Amino acid sequence: MPTFTYSGAAYPAAPGESVLEVLLRQGVEISNSCRSGACQSCLLRAAAGAVPAVAQQGLKATLIEQGYFLSCVCRPETDLFLEPAGGLEIAATIAALERLTPTVMRARLRTAAPLDYRPGQYIILRRADGLARSYSLASLPEDGTLELHIRRAPQGRMSGWLFDEARENEGVSIRGPAGDCFYTAGKPEQPLLLAATGTGLAPLAGICRDAVKQGHRGSIHLYHGALRRDGLYLQDELRDIAQANANVHYRPVVLEADGAIDKVIAADHPKLSGWRGFVCGDPSIVQMLKKKFFIAGMASREIFADAFVEAPCS
Repeated sequence: MPTFTYSGAAYPAAPGESVLEVLLRQGVEISNSCRSGACQSCLLRAAAGAVPAVAQQGLKATLIEQGYFLSCVCRPETDLFLEPAGGLEIAATIAALERLTPTVMRARLRTAAPLDYRPGQYIILRRADGLARSYSLASLPEDGTLELHIRRAPQGRMSGWLFDEARENEGVSIRGPAGDCFYTAGKPEQPLLLAATGTGLAPLAGICRDAVKQGHRGSIHLYHGALRRDGLYLQDELRDIAQANANVHYRPVVLEADGAIDKVIAADHPKLSGWRGFVCGDPSIVQMLKKKFFIAGMASREIFADAFVEAPCS
């Protein structure tokens, strides 16, 4: 079995263990969140040793060339000498915290240096003690602050802190951006279908605003689903965007009253050939909608998704 050396100590791996699992088992403090290779908060660097390709999927080429990898999905067959992912973070402060519903908060962050990103991508938010979570960006770069939508998760350590303890002007840090769920120009007449549940609305609100800003002329249909009406948020802002732009159509969906979001969308748009789709939110709903969009005629290469995987409580 391989051995992983970190901060001068060597840790042998048990069969099938990932680098992250080995270090956590040994009591080493390593930032992590989804533990499924999605959020990139567990990034480490291999100073020596061969990293499996699967542990670098989704990373920028510049990071891969420097030996960075996702420790939660890295199960190498040879020894690794590890280093923390230093030098990749930007200092930031909490500019504002606004409760949009009893369980959804809008957090605005001000970075010490400009961040080059596309609305809809995600960042890793890290607080002073090292706890890190990934959140999608609802803002546009010209807004001046980064906008995140935080759902209060049961026993959520980061969301609980942001709701109950964090204060404006408190220092944090961020890393990123990452993800390919964002608007790209080039097909200005193509109809766009954006579907979200819960705080999956965050990236799609940003994508919608970005498409409008870039002069997209095709119709833009934004669906936001919540189990109950009190789970919907940003309704006034999204209706204002739709009112100001004739090609933007906003449809809030109350699942208890209106039915499943896929059925609501299918009733409005049974054929999706030639469309581009963006899907964000609960992983099971994201997978279902991606399949339904494809069956309705949307090309798989035109479907972009971001499933929100909750972090373990530990």
